[in-house]
Amino acid sequence: MKRRSLKALAAAFSLTAPWVVVWVLTTGIPLLLDLIAPTVAYEPPALVSSIPTGGIVLLSGVAVLGASFLLAWAAETAEKDVPRSFAIAVLAVLAVAPEYAVDALYAFNAGRFAGTERGIEAGNLAVANMTGANRILIGIGWAGIALFTVYRAGSAADPAVETRSGFLADAVTLDRGIGLEVVFLLAATAWAFLVPLGGGIDALDMFVLVGIYVAYILVVLRGDVDPDTHHIGVPAYLQTYPKAKRVATVVGLFVYSGLLIFIAVEPFAHGLEELGQAVGVPSFFMIQWIAPLASESPELIVVVYLVNKARSTAGFNALISSKLNQWTLLIGTLVVVYSLALGRYGALPFDQKQSAEIWLTAAQSLFAISVLINFEISVREAVVILTLFVSQVLLEFLIIRGVALPATSYELLVGYSAVYVVLAAGLFVSRRESFRALLRETAGTISHAAFPEEESTPGADD
Repeated sequence: MKRRSLKALAAAFSLTAPWVVVWVLTTGIPLLLDLIAPTVAYEPPALVSSIPTGGIVLLSGVAVLGASFLLAWAAETAEKDVPRSFAIAVLAVLAVAPEYAVDALYAFNAGRFAGTERGIEAGNLAVANMTGANRILIGIGWAGIALFTVYRAGSAADPAVETRSGFLADAVTLDRGIGLEVVFLLAATAWAFLVPLGGGIDALDMFVLVGIYVAYILVVLRGDVDPDTHHIGVPAYLQTYPKAKRVATVVGLFVYSGLLIFIAVEPFAHGLEELGQAVGVPSFFMIQWIAPLASESPELIVVVYLVNKARSTAGFNALISSKLNQWTLLIGTLVVVYSLALGRYGALPFDQKQSAEIWLTAAQSLFAISVLINFEISVREAVVILTLFVSQVLLEFLIIRGVALPATSYELLVGYSAVYVVLAAGLFVSRRESFRALLRETAGTISHAAFPEEESTPGADD
């Protein structure tokens, strides 16, 4: 096991090494010189500085792949010492860090150029990029991983997959432990419907949404560690380390993979944008959909890895945790970045179309939650989620390209929002008993975390 695990670790690190070299020579050294010797001139080696866009996409994409494996191994190893939900929450934050960086850049430019056409466009792009990332996470992430899980179960046993009679009736069953994440996501989704009514993302949105995530982390930190969780491969080997060495290794892997993803995903996303624009794809469409798809790739890779190890529950937990932190921290912190660039407090403004984008994203989230309240997702439900997502994006693309349709872009977004809400309402009604049970269980979990019962010891009452 030791030899195979060390080879796997070496292979993952080797995938990241070429991009590390490129980044150090083109960006790292200039940044260091600016700090310690700003008058010193530096020119990157011609071989590195002349890498074409396709090469940048390839090298940075391969680095993201390697870092994603390291991140997944670190999270699995950490489950020996911390609650699984907390380990996955850390994984989720690191995996979507590039999305935060991209969105923060647009929010910063919105504040820096406030009152100008460039500032208005940057504010709209910040919202568009954020809503695109969130809808991709459900439309492709949740649906795609559910379908992949069922497909994989045809060749390998997965206890989470149930084969049922009926049209597309096979389902992925989920552990009830994810109920906490589902309820907190529902709370954030309910608030998100109100965000456009304030005319922008403001301090109240920040306090509520960030507060929801902080409360969630405080609850999962009080959870129980399950040292008996069975692992194989690299995590199993790393868990044999003494605790001090194991913790240092986990922290090191988290830090390295997190930094690697941070420095690789943005060039990867921008490279894809350039390649798309070169073949005629509109830049706004690229920023809303292609760039977020690239920045979401680390977590999707991690989840595919977990599902491929028949750890479907952990995979869906990671997806839900990613959705939760993007739907809370990502939205809530945009106003902070905007205000810093503005030089004073200000709400991040956006136009009417972006209001509809937020409503559509919240509606999609509501429907996805209604699917999971009975702790399973069937092939039929996954296909519906995927179909609604893909059809909306395709119709939006046609409108951007100038194709005449019977609805404007705004009307299309509102119409799809209504469809999601109607479907969600129907599921909440039909699954109301499951929903009540979910709320009761989550209330019990929160109560236990806030007021842990003292363990009684023999003779305590004597």
